[in-house]
Amino acid sequence: MKVSRLFIVLTLTSVFISCDEKKEEQPIAPQIQPKKKLIKKVAKSWDSLNKNNVEAFFTEYEKKNKETKVIIKTDYGNIKLRLYNDTPIHRANFIFLTKIKYFDKTVFYRVAKNFVIQGGNSDEYDAMKHRYKYGNYLMKPEFRANRKHKYGALAAAREWENNPDKLSSPFEFYIVQNRKGAHHLNNEHTVFGEVISGWETIDKISKLETDVKEWPLVDVNMKVEILD
Repeated sequence: MKVSRLFIVLTLTSVFISCDEKKEEQPIAPQIQPKKKLIKKVAKSWDSLNKNNVEAFFTEYEKKNKETKVIIKTDYGNIKLRLYNDTPIHRANFIFLTKIKYFDKTVFYRVAKNFVIQGGNSDEYDAMKHRYKYGNYLMKPEFRANRKHKYGALAAAREWENNPDKLSSPFEFYIVQNRKGAHHLNNEHTVFGEVISGWETIDKISKLETDVKEWPLVDVNMKVEILD
């Protein structure tokens, strides 16, 4: 009897051990982690601009951004400008670039004495980055019979070759420095504003020494701000 009882005890013990071992060998179910909420990034209002929707974008932009006066600050003095409402796309574009501080990364890169001073470009990476971001878009001309290349006129630069539609560069502009104006450029470049003060600053910049490509030997940095 003792042997039989001992056998039964040993048998039951081995069964329990065997069950425990099987439990340990069973795979553990992975813990289910709660799903992370996907946060949708909201694009900034200007991120929709690209080379395919220029006119539509600035038509809407100019309705909410009515400013017409800006100031260009340089080491040689300030230049105040008034932008025209009857060239709405060019006006809105200039305000847009001012608000995203594009011009603050650029210089007056061309000084043609007794003709124009030209700005809005740079060999710095930050300026190029903005151009690439928006696809180097172009703008249709907004020629107006009453907007001529008089002294102090603000106009959009453009490529002359392979540009039969006379599309404007949105990034580069020039100011007529010649007292007699530059009327041979009428209906060739869009005039979209004029100087209202800072004539002496224009003259100072026009007298700077330049290289053979009319780029000033000392960079004329600018900072453009909205006035009204």
